[in-house]
Amino acid sequence: MTNSSSILDRVKCPADTRDFNIGELRELADAVRSEVIDTVSVTGGHLGAGLGVVELTVALHHVFETPKDRLIWDVGHQCYPHKILTQRRDRIRTLRQGGGLSGFTKRAESDYDPFGAAHAATSISAGLGMAVARDLKGDDNHVICVIGDGSMSAGMAYEAMNNAGAMDKRLIVILNDNDMSIAPPVGALSAHLARLVSGGVYTTMRKLAKDVASHLPRPLQEAARKTEEYARGMAAGGTLFEELGFYYVGPIDGHNLDHLVSILQNVRDLKDGPVLIHTVTQKGKGYKPAEAASDKYHGVSRFNVITGEQQKAKSGPPSYTKVFAQSLIGEAKKDERIVAVTAAMPGGTGLDLFGQAFPERMFDVGIAEQHAVTFAAGLAADGLKPFAAIYSTFLQRGYDQLVHDVAIQGLPVRFAIDRAGLVGADGPTHAGAFDVGYIGALPGLVLMAASDEAELARMVATAAEIDDGPSAFRYPRGNGTGIAIPDNPDVLPIGKGRIIREGTSIALLSLGGRLQEAQKAADMLEAQGLSTTLADARFAKPLDEELILRLVREHEVLITVEEGARGGFGAFVLEMLAAKGVLDRGVKIRTLTLPDIFIDQDTPDKMYDMAGLNAKHIAAATLGALGRDVGAIVLGTGKLA
Repeated sequence: MTNSSSILDRVKCPADTRDFNIGELRELADAVRSEVIDTVSVTGGHLGAGLGVVELTVALHHVFETPKDRLIWDVGHQCYPHKILTQRRDRIRTLRQGGGLSGFTKRAESDYDPFGAAHAATSISAGLGMAVARDLKGDDNHVICVIGDGSMSAGMAYEAMNNAGAMDKRLIVILNDNDMSIAPPVGALSAHLARLVSGGVYTTMRKLAKDVASHLPRPLQEAARKTEEYARGMAAGGTLFEELGFYYVGPIDGHNLDHLVSILQNVRDLKDGPVLIHTVTQKGKGYKPAEAASDKYHGVSRFNVITGEQQKAKSGPPSYTKVFAQSLIGEAKKDERIVAVTAAMPGGTGLDLFGQAFPERMFDVGIAEQHAVTFAAGLAADGLKPFAAIYSTFLQRGYDQLVHDVAIQGLPVRFAIDRAGLVGADGPTHAGAFDVGYIGALPGLVLMAASDEAELARMVATAAEIDDGPSAFRYPRGNGTGIAIPDNPDVLPIGKGRIIREGTSIALLSLGGRLQEAQKAADMLEAQGLSTTLADARFAKPLDEELILRLVREHEVLITVEEGARGGFGAFVLEMLAAKGVLDRGVKIRTLTLPDIFIDQDTPDKMYDMAGLNAKHIAAATLGALGRDVGAIVLGTGKLA
C-alpha cells in the first residue's frame, strides 16, 4: 500500500500522468482502486461501476489533455476514480455527505466535469453539442463520452449516435461493456485487430480507398463502402455502430493498459468523423467481494474492507418500497390481470420480489422510461392492469408518454411513484420534487400520496380497483413509521381525506410523508394553547373540496404541507378556494412546499430542515400567520418557548 500511495501522491492533476510509462500507470491504477475501496467503505455509495473503469480512467487522463479535452461520464456513478485524479482526492471522503462532493459529475464542482450527469444516456447528446460548439468556435480539443452498456438500452443514446453519424463530427464514444451483453470473447487477436484498425497505416489506406472509390459510379461507391465495413465487422463486430455512422474499434480489454493506451492514442490522432471504442470491463474489478456479488456491489452501505461485509441497517419498520411490493403481490394473488413494469430498477422499486412471485407477470424494459410508460399503456389498452413502478425523478423522462399515450386515452395505468420528496445522499438529481405538479396538471388522473405504510397498502388496493382512467400514488424513500399494515386493506373513497385529530383554531392539512412532522407541530401548537386540527389529504387530485372548505370555515389558519415543489398540492388548494370565492373571508392560509432551489445531498432530516418542512417550521409558519413571534422556537429541541 505504501508504494501505491506514494505514486498517487505524485499526481496532483491529470497532467502529472502524461509522462508515466505503462508500469507506472499500472501502479497508479492499483493505487486509485485501493483509494476507491477505502473511501466507499467509509462513505457508502456506488462501488462496482467505479472499480470497473479504473484502468480506463487512468488511460484517458494519461492520453488526453483534460480538462481542455472534454471527458463526459454517462450517469456518473462510476466517476469516483475520475474525481481522485482530478484535484479532489483530499475531499474524496466527503462523497455524498452534506457539504461534500457529489456522488455524480457536477459542473459546479470542477472544471474536469464538463457536464453533470446522474441519469443515463445523456453523454453522447451532450458530447455532440460540445463537438459542434468546438467546431463553430474554431477550437481543436477532443470530446470523449464514456457510456455503459446499460445506458445503451435507452433510446436517447441511439438518437444521439444517429445524429452524430449524420453530422460526421469528430467525436469519441467509449462503450464500457461491463455485462458482456454485447461483446464477443476478448483476447489477443481482437486487441491486435483493434490496434490495427485504429492505427495510422490502416486509416490512411482506408482514406485512400475512399478517395479512389469516390471516382466510381455511385452504386460501386456504396458497394465498396459496405464491403470494407462488413469485412471489418466480421472480424471485430460493431456493424450496428457502423450503420449509425461511427467508425468501430474493438472489442478490447478495458483492464489492459497496454491495449488501452495505444488504441486511445491512435484514436486521438484520427481527424475525421465519430469513433466508437468498445471496451469490455468487469464491474467490481480488483475487489473479490464485489466481483463475487450478484450486483457487483453496484450500490453499497459502509462496509468492512477485509471481509466485504456491509453495515446492516438498523432494525425497524419495513421500507415503503417493500410495503409496496408486498401489497402488490397481495393484490396480484387476487387478480391475475395485474402485471408490473419497471425501467431497469427491479431491486430499487421492489419489483424483484414481485418477479419472484410472478415471473411471467413482471417486465423489466431497461433504462427506457418512455417505452415503459407506453408499454404499460399497451398492456392497459388490451385489458390488463399494469402497475408501472418508476422513481419520481425518472418518471420525468416519460412525461410526454404519460400525457399522450396514457392520459389523453384515459387508459388505466397505475403509476407507483417511489422516492417522493428528498432522498438524501443522491442529492437533487434523484429528488422526487415535481411529480405532484406535473401529474396533477393532467385531466382525469387520480393522484394519491401515502402518509404511512398502512396508507400505502390501501392506495395499492385502491389503484387496483380504478379501471376508468390512470392513477398514481407516491411514497417516500426509507423506512415506514411502524404502523400496522392491514392484511386486507380497504379501498379508499376517491378524493376523500381523513381527519387525524380535531381542533378549533389551527388546521394543518398534510399531503404525503410529512404527516408525522405535522403531528409533532400540532403537539407543539397545542402546548401553546392553540387547538389544532390535523388532516391527511390523501388525494392531490381530485381534491377533497368538502374537507378543505370545512377547514377554512372553522379555523383561523390553514397550513398545507407537502414534500414537493411549488405548483403542487398547495397551489391546487388555493386555486380551488379562489374559484369558490372563499379566499377573502379572513382565514389565513400558508402553503409549505420545497423551496425554489435544488437542495444538495445531506441526510434526509437535514435536507428537510433546509427545506423548512420539519415540525418546528410548520409550527413557525402557523405562529407567523397569527402575527406571533416565530423566534420562540428553540432550535434543535423542536419545542416552543
